[in-house]
Amino acid sequence: MSQNTETFPDPGATAALLRHFADLRDGTHGGAVSRPEKEALFRAAVDLLDPFARQALTEINEALLLGEGTLESTGVVRAPDTGQVCTWTLRWKEQTTAGIPPITIHAFYGRGFHHPHLRGGTVREWPLNIFDADQAAAELPTLRAIAAAEIHNLVFLADFAIVPASKPGTTASTR
Repeated sequence: MSQNTETFPDPGATAALLRHFADLRDGTHGGAVSRPEKEALFRAAVDLLDPFARQALTEINEALLLGEGTLESTGVVRAPDTGQVCTWTLRWKEQTTAGIPPITIHAFYGRGFHHPHLRGGTVREWPLNIFDADQAAAELPTLRAIAAAEIHNLVFLADFAIVPASKPGTTASTR
């Protein structure tokens, strides 16, 4: 049986959430207040995220699609009804023939949103095929992503104040 030697909480995941909740609390996004400043930060974030979105899709293409997929990115575009968006897609013959959407990662800054978000095209459920301790430990990044998405969505149902670490004067790191 393998022991997981990583520490919890994952500093990257929790730091990102704390930055998010601090922005909600302070009415800013990365220190920006105006929509044009926030849009400039969104475009910069997409540039930073691009190689990692491509890496994730390339890994799926190589491991599961046997290199037969085509990766595309829209770059940042303005959608009149939704705001700014960048979409990365991975298409392949069987998916196209089946008439279903490609694997999709969206970075978007909705018109009515305080700051940008990420989402998938269809993601809701994740398979649970674990039969030993090593397989269970390998699910930790997925479990962290699910937990982070859950607390983010719970903040949408109420507000950032439901997260004690987001309150002014807390010692949790936000940057």
